[in-house]
Amino acid sequence: MAAILFGSISTLADTSEIQRQAFNDAFAAHDLGWTWERKDYIEMLASNGGAARIAEYAHSRGEKVDSAAVHSTKSEIFQKLLANSDVDPRPGVVETIASAKKHDIKVGLVTTTSPENVNALLGALTAVDVDLFDVVVDSASVSQGKPDRAAYMFALGRLGENAKNCVAIEDNVGGVGAAVAAHVRCVAFPNANTVGGDFSAAVETVDHLDADRLRSLTEGNR
Repeated sequence: MAAILFGSISTLADTSEIQRQAFNDAFAAHDLGWTWERKDYIEMLASNGGAARIAEYAHSRGEKVDSAAVHSTKSEIFQKLLANSDVDPRPGVVETIASAKKHDIKVGLVTTTSPENVNALLGALTAVDVDLFDVVVDSASVSQGKPDRAAYMFALGRLGENAKNCVAIEDNVGGVGAAVAAHVRCVAFPNANTVGGDFSAAVETVDHLDADRLRSLTEGNR
């Protein structure tokens, strides 16, 4: 194995419910009178992109909103919520990164969220430092969001590694699609709100990370 690529901030820590709260708080700030209940939000997570999700929801209600402005407010609120939350690494994350470093395996964070969201998460998640990552991809790195493969192609290029020697970890269906499109083996690691998704494109679906198991996925390429 050459690299382990974490595909979103929620593969490091489950922030999905914090995200939903931030959306609802942003809706209140913009006097929209919307509330996304958890059941509805889970259904929305089948697609990627918060601003697009807001625009689609407004369209379904026959309303016009500035989805970019609402999403910007949501991001600011999300970052503040993270700063005041007790956020823990997901099962096996710390151990997997430590094992990767021990075995000279590169570690990447390949997300298309904003740099500010990445910084907020890593600032709140003291057990995982940004210096542990050999590459960090965010929305400033590529113009196409997932499920487009652009983020993974960017990461592979920066790392100078072949896709067949890397393993991606993704928590949502669109992320899995992006990794597969880049020919990177992908392990689905659903969060509490994406666990019901169709992860059949992943090589396997897990509820915790195991470093030895991840390394074994590329052993046939030696």
